[in-house]
Parts: sequence; structure tokens; C-alpha cells
Amino acid sequence: MRKGIEIEVTAADRARLEAIVADRNSPQKHVWRARIMLATADGCGTAAVMRRAGVSKPSVWRWQERFMREGVDGLLHDKTRPARSPPLPKAVVEEVVKRTLDVAPPGEATHWTAPAMARASGLSVSSVQRIGRVHGLRPHQVRSFKRSTDPKFAEKVEDIVGLYVDPPTHAVVLSIDEKSQIQALDRTQPGLPMKKGRAGTMTHDYKRHGTTTLCAALNLLDGSVIGRCMQRHRHQEFIRFLNQIERTVPAGKLIHVVLDNYGAHKQAKVRQWLARHPRWIFHFTPTSCSWLNAVETFFAKLTRRRLKRGVFHALVALQTAINRFVETHNRDPKPFVWKADPNAIIAAAKRGYQALDSIH
Repeated sequence: MRKGIEIEVTAADRARLEAIVADRNSPQKHVWRARIMLATADGCGTAAVMRRAGVSKPSVWRWQERFMREGVDGLLHDKTRPARSPPLPKAVVEEVVKRTLDVAPPGEATHWTAPAMARASGLSVSSVQRIGRVHGLRPHQVRSFKRSTDPKFAEKVEDIVGLYVDPPTHAVVLSIDEKSQIQALDRTQPGLPMKKGRAGTMTHDYKRHGTTTLCAALNLLDGSVIGRCMQRHRHQEFIRFLNQIERTVPAGKLIHVVLDNYGAHKQAKVRQWLARHPRWIFHFTPTSCSWLNAVETFFAKLTRRRLKRGVFHALVALQTAINRFVETHNRDPKPFVWKADPNAIIAAAKRGYQALDSIH
């Protein structure tokens, strides 16, 4: 028998222990520790406590002693344990971080890998990976970006976001763009369906049955989409699409259009068409800012939900699928809601300009 162990569980302690066991959100390690002490308070011997709590004899003795010294609070935290190996010197860690950020890797490599850094620094691969996690270093990853060089960037952002946030009365606000080169892809072999524990399969190779271009106009007020599949991506098709919208929008309403800087949108015949239709007002996004065009959200949804995994045996099948998707979307459209602060966008762009200019 152990000596010097005297355990007293008060009524207040028992209430706290029972609450821990009853709370479904309690960590399981706290639950079985509380069960050890409740069984001990009920007068159970070590073997009986082991059976009731489902733990080993050393665990029972350890937490009985902890409770004797610290009470219920002692059951709710773990003692810190020494690391398996001593921490790396600060100078070594700083050297790895500096080399990752400022020194080119050896040979023709474009970035550091953990094994390469381990060889260069004399550390283990796991140590290099641990330093990378702590300091947020991911040399194997890269993010793409495109800086707008439009001199009127801020002015155009404020104009377009103003249309999104506070559209003018007695007017329709449309976001127009073309999703070009949509391929009618037919897989070379049929894939397997998804089942428990296995994702669906699809061959990486395909047969292409032609391409189509989807012209789409997103109505910002109600979220509906006017769509039309075209054979080509020229100003002629763009004017035909504008005529379709002109017939759809009730007379007497101004039409504000947000669109990008594609050449077909500024072609001479398009400008002549605008002159004949004075109720149309074009608002061009800044260069390299397709993310500012709201219809891109619909294109992303179309790609993700219908095109990416689609199998189309003919171009007509692709066009039919796109038309059905647009019809389904229009049965339950959601108004477009802009949430980003334009001042924050402009400030972030300025910081980007300054950071790139300081490097180059």
C-alpha cells in the first residue's frame, strides 16, 4: 500500500467532478480523471477505480496524488514536459531564416527545399521544417498576381463599386463579359463513380469537339443572368448580344454596364452602336482587374458546378448544358452584394506599388 496518501473529496469538489463528467463538451482526458476521483470518493480500491475509469494503475495513482496536492484544478491541466532534444540556438534559426529569404539555392533550383536547406545548414530535415512552420516560410509555394498599371485605377474602382453599392434609380446595372474558348471535352474512357472511401475518377486525357463562347450579363439588382452561346469572340457577336439585351430591358430605363477592356468592347462599330443607343453607359474596369467584374462570380460557379467535370460528346451538348445551367440559375437568383471597402482596395494597391518599386 502507498503511504502518505490522504484524499478528501468535499461536496463542492464532487459537484465539480460530476459536472465535468456530465458535460458533453468536456475533453475526454478530463472526464476519466474526474471518474478516478469520484470512484475514489466512493471508497473503491485501486482495481475497482481502474475498471470504472478504464485506465492503468499508474494513471490512477498519478491523478490521485495530483488531486491531493492541487484539488480539482490540478486535474484540468497537464504538466509541461521537456523537449526530446534541446532547442536550436537562436543564431542557427536566424541563419536558416535569412538564407531561405535572401540566398539563392545551389545549382539551377528556383527555391529551397527542406532537404536542400538541411544539407546547407547541417540540420535535420525535421528541424528545417519546424523552423519553417514557426516563421511561416513556404518556399515551395508561390502566389500569382497582376498589378494594374491603369493611371485611373482609383477613379474607376470608386465608380464601379459605387454602382454595386448604390445603384442609380430608374436604371439597370449589368455586369457583362464573355467566357471564351469553352471546350466540349469528351473523356477517352468512362470514369468510376464515387463510393465510400473513394473519390470519383476521370481520365486526364480527352477528345475535343470544338469550342464555344458564352456572352453573359449579370443583373446586379436581382442576380438574374442573360446568356447566349456564340461561335466566335468578336465585336460582331458582342453587338448582337447588346441587341438582345436591348430587347429585354424595358424602355425608359438607363442601362449601366460594367465590362473589361477587351478590344471588341471598344471597337469603332461598338462606339457607333452606343451613339445610337444613348441610354447605354459603359463603365470600364481598370486594366488587369477582371476580379472587379461581378459576372466573373457566375462564370466561376458555371465552371465549378457544370464544366469542370462535364463530359460532352458534341458541341451542341455543351451549349445545351450551358443554357440549362443559366435557366436553372434564373429560377432562384440572388442579388449581387458587394462587401469590400474601395478605400481598402486602393490602399492595398498603393502598398503593392511601393513594395514592388522598392525591390525593382
